[in-house]
Amino acid sequence: MSIDIEIPPMFNKHLLGIEGMTREQLELILELTDRFAEIGKRPIPKVPALRGRTVASVFFEDSTRTRLSFESAARRLSADTLTFSAGSSSLSKGESLRDTVEVISSYGADVLIVRHNMAGTPKRVSEWTQASVVNAGDGCHEHPTQALLDCYTLKQQRGSLDGMSIGIVGDIRHSRVARSNVLAFTSLGAKVTLIAPQTLLPDFMENWPVDVSNVFDDVIADLDACYLLRMQSERQSKGLVPSLREYAKDFGLNARRSLFLRKDALILHPGPTNQGVEITAEVTTDERSIILDQVTNGVSLRMAVLFMLLSPHESTQMDEVK
Repeated sequence: MSIDIEIPPMFNKHLLGIEGMTREQLELILELTDRFAEIGKRPIPKVPALRGRTVASVFFEDSTRTRLSFESAARRLSADTLTFSAGSSSLSKGESLRDTVEVISSYGADVLIVRHNMAGTPKRVSEWTQASVVNAGDGCHEHPTQALLDCYTLKQQRGSLDGMSIGIVGDIRHSRVARSNVLAFTSLGAKVTLIAPQTLLPDFMENWPVDVSNVFDDVIADLDACYLLRMQSERQSKGLVPSLREYAKDFGLNARRSLFLRKDALILHPGPTNQGVEITAEVTTDERSIILDQVTNGVSLRMAVLFMLLSPHESTQMDEVK
């Protein structure tokens, strides 16, 4: 197998968000992900496409899926990896964020995968390094690779997002996943409905191309896909919902409420799940659930992103391992 592909102009250096990306660019990434998904099915799922390159995980917030997914993607592409953990770093000694970035860059990192609790941090990091930067989640702002893998997973199931009715349910106010998914889903032709109590919706949504419902049961039967978000207690002020029990009763997807979903509807969640709050254990194993497909596809999607960022610009080819 070889991959001949023209690199989109905005992918020549960084991936900081879905905002500003065209449908053509999104579809190109999903097309390339298909090629890397095939590699993942091989007995030895590895190619030398990025041999000699170094991918650094620079996470200032905890992560399981995103960190491991990027590291797995880098290794499958034969890249070297560096892992930075804020808790055991010199930040505790007073080192600045910029100094940390410059030190990691000095180790020869070609791309920095950055997660931080403050919106805009990956953009600032991109100004301090010659390496490419991927936003792995910045505060409540964006999480572009999560949105891309979600689009890929839906496309894998349906062939296209055109005309799909997708409900995003839960703590939308604090969710970087929700913002990126709204941008990506609608760009690919889906109709998106935000479903949440008013207190968990963003204050400003004038430019969001979405419908809104404060009653889950009013719209659940119309959904082709139901995307659950966890309650982000670490970002919330108190009093946004009466209690988690009340929230689960009105907005959680449990066995009873799932009966109202279409038989062919899809159930998604970015993880980690708070079982018994936004989703119950029995629903995560429902035949309509594609949550584990999202996890699997995350590696292929992130392989595609790393390949597009670190391959020669203009056009590039990856030859099959002999």
